[in-house]
Amino acid sequence: MVNKEPQYRKLYEMLRKHILSGVYEEGSLLPSENELCTLHGMTRPTVRHALDTLVKDGLILKKQGKGSIVRKPPQNIGILSISGTASAVGVRYLKTDILQKPEIRKWPNKFAFELSELEKESGCIYLERLRYVADQPVFYDINHLPNIRLPRFTSRSLENKSLFEVLRSNYQVNILGGEQQLKAIVPGEKIKKLLQLKKGQPVLYIERKLTTNKEGFNIYSTIFFNSEKHTIFGSF
Repeated sequence: MVNKEPQYRKLYEMLRKHILSGVYEEGSLLPSENELCTLHGMTRPTVRHALDTLVKDGLILKKQGKGSIVRKPPQNIGILSISGTASAVGVRYLKTDILQKPEIRKWPNKFAFELSELEKESGCIYLERLRYVADQPVFYDINHLPNIRLPRFTSRSLENKSLFEVLRSNYQVNILGGEQQLKAIVPGEKIKKLLQLKKGQPVLYIERKLTTNKEGFNIYSTIFFNSEKHTIFGSF
């Protein structure tokens, strides 16, 4: 069965791409609703739906009598940002190796966050990644996604791709915020080897629960971060 993308989504994706790539600069105005209707042969409700979605994503502000004003998300906001690591570091500097491809599993018996009954019953999609900045391994992350409304996710390639972007563009899952726990720990041999840590060097251990626009759908991540040369910073 062919999955026909809604018209508003096509316009949204195009405008989002143009904003992030710099076609529309920070503070500039998008074409008016009338102009977008004429340019793309769409109805006003369709155009308005696309613009409202950009507002929810924080990419534009709508001001009465002025129009849609571009708000670029900050690019250097750190790995703790809801925009994700690819946005924080910059895609051209970031490389991702998939150590464990996505697979459906039972949830671990011991888990850092409380799960809903639906999450428990549905199982999780588990994956592991090692991520490099400027060819140096900087963080290793373990992800648990609820096995809910993610058809064919386990067959997707995530090599050198943003997990948040895959969820957003293919499943309309957007990260809204979350909670996290951080502490410095002495790493085990596996983490030391993956992150190429020196003897006695600590690692930052992060547990995250990210909330999304899908009710009852949260993303859980465990991150081991080598902060020797990189400082984490930004908004969350």
